[in-house]
Amino acid sequence: MKKNYVLDTNVLIHDPHAFLKFEDNDVILPIYVIEEIDQFKRDANERGRNARTVSRLLDAQRAKGPLSKGVDLPDGGRLLVHVPVRRLELKIALNPNTGDHAILQTALEFRDEAPDKPTIFVTMDVNLRIRADALGLTTQTYENSAVDLDRVETGIIELNITAAELDKFFESSSFKPTEADKINANACVVLRDDSARSRTALGRFHHEPKEIRALKTPREGLLGIRPRNKEQAFALDLLLDDDVKLLTVVGKAGTGKTLLALAAGLRRVVDDGAYARLLVSRPVMPLGRDIGFLPGDVDQKLNPWMQPIYDNLEFLLVAGGSKRRGVRGFEELFDAGQLQVEPLTYIRGRSLPHQYVIVDEAQNLTPHEVKTVITRCGEGTKIILTGDPFQIDNPYVDSSTNGLSVTADRLRGEPIVGHILMSKGERSELANIAANKL
Repeated sequence: MKKNYVLDTNVLIHDPHAFLKFEDNDVILPIYVIEEIDQFKRDANERGRNARTVSRLLDAQRAKGPLSKGVDLPDGGRLLVHVPVRRLELKIALNPNTGDHAILQTALEFRDEAPDKPTIFVTMDVNLRIRADALGLTTQTYENSAVDLDRVETGIIELNITAAELDKFFESSSFKPTEADKINANACVVLRDDSARSRTALGRFHHEPKEIRALKTPREGLLGIRPRNKEQAFALDLLLDDDVKLLTVVGKAGTGKTLLALAAGLRRVVDDGAYARLLVSRPVMPLGRDIGFLPGDVDQKLNPWMQPIYDNLEFLLVAGGSKRRGVRGFEELFDAGQLQVEPLTYIRGRSLPHQYVIVDEAQNLTPHEVKTVITRCGEGTKIILTGDPFQIDNPYVDSSTNGLSVTADRLRGEPIVGHILMSKGERSELANIAANKL
C-alpha cells in the first residue's frame, strides 16, 4: 500500500536527496519547509551547502510540471509541495505560528483527508516526534543514512584452532583459516587453542593471500608507550600498516585512540620517512561553530580547540621519543614541516598526497563531511578517523547518523579499510569509573 510521507526540514538539510529515497510512496513537502530552507541557503557551513543543494534539486523537478500539483519520481512515487489555501489552526493549545507546528498541521491535514492511506511524518527532531505522536500522528526518524550500532562490528573475531595449528602459527607467524571467504579484510583475530591449555595468539587477516599473520607491533613500543591490551595491540598493527589506507578507531574516552594514532603517525613520518607530513585535524565544535569570537590570530583562535592534540604530542615527545631523536618539542616538527595541526574548516578543496592524516573527534562530522575529508586524500595517503559515537556535540547528528559510524559500517570489508572498536579504558582508574558509571 502506498503511503504519504510528510518530510520535516531537517531531513532535507541532513540529506538533500532524501525526497528521492521513499521508493514508490508519495512525498509531501509543506511550503513551510521551503521557507525554512531559504533561510539557511546563505550559511557558509554544511547546513548552507545542503540547503542550496535541496533548492537546485527541487528546481530540477519543476521541469516535469508544477510541484504544487505533484510530479513523478524515478521509483514510482510522487513529489508534492503542499500549499494550503489558508494557514490552519490547531484545535489544541499549541502556537500555530511556529514553523514546526505549521508543518505538523500539514501532516494532520493529509492524515484526515485520506484516512485509508497511511500518513507518516518524518523528522530527525526528537522533540517534534514526541509532539507529533501526542497529536496522533504516525512518526519516524529518517533512517536512510542511519546505521544500526549493533551491526557496527568490533573488528575482532575469535577462531578456535588445534594446539598443533597454534604451535605452527607461533613458528611461521601465519595461518590459513578454512573459512577465509567469510572473514572481512583486515579483521583482527584472536586464535584460541581448543585444548585445555587455554593458549591464545593475536593476528590479523590479510585479504591477500587470505591468511592470518602475526601482529607487527614493535616490542619496544612507540615513543615510550606500549599497548596495554589486545585492542591497543590490534590498533597499533593497523596504524602501522601502510596497506590499510583508511582506519576507523572507535572507542570511549580513555581507550588510547588519539594517543596511539599520534604515536604511529610520528613513527611513520619522523622516524621512518614513509610520509611527507603528519596532518592532525579535528572539527571545531564549540557551543557556536564560529571561531572568530576568540581574540588573536588564527593560531591563537584555534589553540583552545586543538589543545587536546598538543597535550598528546607533548606527552609522546616527553615520554622518550624526543630524547632519542634530539627533538625538544613539537614546535620543531612544525618548523620542519613534518607536523601540521589545523581544523577541518580549511580542508575543503585541498589535495593531500603522501600524508598521514588523523581526524580526531570524527563523530561530530556528518557523513557528507567525512566523505569530503576522505576524498581529499591523494596517492600514498593514510587517513585515521577516531571518535566516540556516544559523545557527540554536533546537534545535527546522533550516534547512528554521524560520519564515523556510517563510514565504519559502509566501508567494512574493503581490502584497504580497517576498523577496531576499543572498549577498555587505560587512562586511569578514575577515568574508567567515570566513563562507565557517570
